[in-house]
Amino acid sequence: MFSDAVKGLPTEPKSVPKSVYLERQQRFLSQLKPSDLVIITTPSEAVRSNDVTYPYRTSSDMLYLVGWADPESALIFHHDGSQWISHLFVQPKDTLKEIWEGRRPGAEGAKLGWSIDEATSIHELEEHLDMFLSECSTVHVRTGISSVIDSIVLSSIERRDRNRQHFGSGPVSLEDPSRRIAEMRLRKSPEEIEFMRHAAEISSVAHELAMRASKDGIFEYQLQSIIEGFFVYGGTSGWAYPSIVGCGENATILHYTVNESKCKGDEIILIDAGAEYKGYAADITRSWPIGGTFTDAQKEIYEIVLDAQEQAIAACRVGNPYNQPHEVARSVLAEGLIRLGIINQSLEDALDTQTGQLKNWYMHNTGHWLGLDVHDVGVYKPDGTPRLLEAGMVLTVEPGLYFGAWRPDVDCPERYANIGIRIEDDVLVTDDEPDVLTKRCPKTIADIEGIVGSL
Repeated sequence: MFSDAVKGLPTEPKSVPKSVYLERQQRFLSQLKPSDLVIITTPSEAVRSNDVTYPYRTSSDMLYLVGWADPESALIFHHDGSQWISHLFVQPKDTLKEIWEGRRPGAEGAKLGWSIDEATSIHELEEHLDMFLSECSTVHVRTGISSVIDSIVLSSIERRDRNRQHFGSGPVSLEDPSRRIAEMRLRKSPEEIEFMRHAAEISSVAHELAMRASKDGIFEYQLQSIIEGFFVYGGTSGWAYPSIVGCGENATILHYTVNESKCKGDEIILIDAGAEYKGYAADITRSWPIGGTFTDAQKEIYEIVLDAQEQAIAACRVGNPYNQPHEVARSVLAEGLIRLGIINQSLEDALDTQTGQLKNWYMHNTGHWLGLDVHDVGVYKPDGTPRLLEAGMVLTVEPGLYFGAWRPDVDCPERYANIGIRIEDDVLVTDDEPDVLTKRCPKTIADIEGIVGSL
């Protein structure tokens, strides 16, 4: 099943060259003063139960600036008076732990393989950090991630010792560096785009495999296992976010993740699932009939959502406000529901965010930034107005309509009871046409009906 699916996949992208990481570091540091100190912190390993930990995933900023993925690490940039120095603190070599948990590069390996100037054991962090702090004026660190680093930094800022009294040494202010890094991460480099395209390809094939396996009586978790199993089989690190696999009324719950119901042949299943490759996320949603054929009612809703999505994707162009795809999708959805008689308001009234009836059936945004985080960084309204799209930005386009008959707050039309449809693709903004990274994933009615249940 999986071996046939991988035959048509592109080859795995090459690793990011050191020069790319160095260019990112230089671009970031050029915004700072020599008296600044930068600390990129990483989360601690989290215990799942007893002595079992969750799979580790480092901070996205660490991946972006260095590509280092191991736990118990920190990255510091300090200025020595003539140039910026990058200093990575890592887990030291430890034969006993390596026997149990796997090989570690250690400080020497880090200096050889990564785009840094210096590398030291994490056990020496406090000693070095005290020295760096005494020589800086502003500390750039995101607090709330490492309690150890937070304590050292805050103590240094609050310290009132003789050196500070005599020489004015030591930090006096604190700033979060992620704001500046986010602006850089918002625009993807060619290397990042290739990683995202690869994650999208793997994710697309995984969805198609789930379509082929769909049949009356299959469980949600069985379809989830096919998708997530292929994520790993295809060479990714697994899912980028917990998979949403909901059939029937579960498809009308936006972030349903229980994934335990048995599916019936006359139900729509909605699957929102994406793989992560080298830290970069894909994010795909497809909706299809478990039995392989859309009913007339299901087809009516699906066609409206697909039309809304295609028109919203067409609006992902340089110079358009980031929210234009959302406004386009809302208009198409409202027009379609008015045509079906589900909404009995004018288009203008239906689109009103307070009193319009569209919000009864469509209650989320049409997209978000995508990258190292599935809801990626980048301010949407940097000056209070919607940001204009630029080449290199990647966003999702995911309109939907949800008719939960279980909801007490709306009068659900019986014809459309428990139909939940969402269609989501990942779109790269270019200087030309929008580039749909997930275009390999089937979504037309004809394609879907030709695939579902074909195993």
